[in-house]
Formats: sequence, C-alpha cells, structure tokens
Amino acid sequence: MAVRDIVRLGHPALRSTSEPVPRDEIADSELQELIDDLLETVRDAEGVGLAAPQVGVAQQLFVYESAADPAELEGSPSAPETSTLEVIINPLVEPVSEDLEFDWEGCLSIPELRGLVPRHPEVRLWGLDRHGNEVEKILSGFTARVVQHEYDHLHGVIYLDRMRDLRSLAYEDELDDLMDAEEDERPAVG
Repeated sequence: MAVRDIVRLGHPALRSTSEPVPRDEIADSELQELIDDLLETVRDAEGVGLAAPQVGVAQQLFVYESAADPAELEGSPSAPETSTLEVIINPLVEPVSEDLEFDWEGCLSIPELRGLVPRHPEVRLWGLDRHGNEVEKILSGFTARVVQHEYDHLHGVIYLDRMRDLRSLAYEDELDDLMDAEEDERPAVG
C-alpha cells in the first residue's frame, strides 16, 4: 500500500467523468492495489471519503467511512471500532426522497475550505465491493452525505457546484472561530 498524492482543484481529473470498471478486471492486482492505496491515502489524510479521480485515476471507484454518528467520524482513522471503510465500484446513488438538508462540507482536493451544501438525507446505494459482490444499501445522515459527495467526484462535480450561495464558503479556521464565538455568546440553559 502507498499513500498517493491527492490532486487539487484545477487538476483536470476533478472535472472529468470516470469510466466504469469492467467486472472481469476487479480482481486484477492493479485495481486491488489502487483500492489499497485509496484506503491508505484517506486514512493518512484523516478524511472520510476519497474517490479515484482525486488521485488522478478516472475509474468509477470510491472509498468512504461509515459510522452511526458524525461525531464518531472526528479523528476517524483512530476510531475503527465505531466506523468502517467501505469500497464501492461502479456505484449508482438514488435519493430516497426529494428532501434536502444543508450542512457544511469540505473536500480533500479543496483543502481548508468549507461550504453549506444541500444533500439528500437518505439515499440508496448500489455497486460492487472490492471482490465484485453486489452491494445495495440505504444510507442516511452523514454517511449519505459522504457517499453523495464521493459519487459526484466520479462525474466531475465538486461540492462548490452544489452550493446555492457561495457567501457561505469559508476557511475552516475562520469558521471554527466564528462557531466558537457564537457558542460563547449563547445564554446558558437551565
């Protein structure tokens, strides 16, 4: 396994549509090495998801971390008992309802920035695992958001494209300072 360089905004791989992985090539050592490298790279970057285009590979494949609660994902690589890294090849993602929820998102390919992004709170995910077995599951909450984000990468879409108002775009440090200040100004309850 190797940690690969994560490409940043401006690299053409982030704006290109990825190719499906032929099912008979899933067991090939080259693809299995890519999967291992994606897993190692997302752990090293302390991320919760990573798509093949983010390491410059135009294949429909991503890895994501799932957990019951988004708070459990903070510092996720150090908490394997509360989360798992999943591999999805040739995914399809479909919203369960038309509902949208806004929440903060960032991206390893756009470091240090965060923005409010609307996403479906629940999605159905189909695809193949790293062994070529079919996967179908319903995901909700933070995990559904992560999967939609990574799925977008396979189609040349970044979270900035989904934002409704770029005025919410902020550097992570500034946003943290603002949130801390707002919390200090709130009256105590009880």
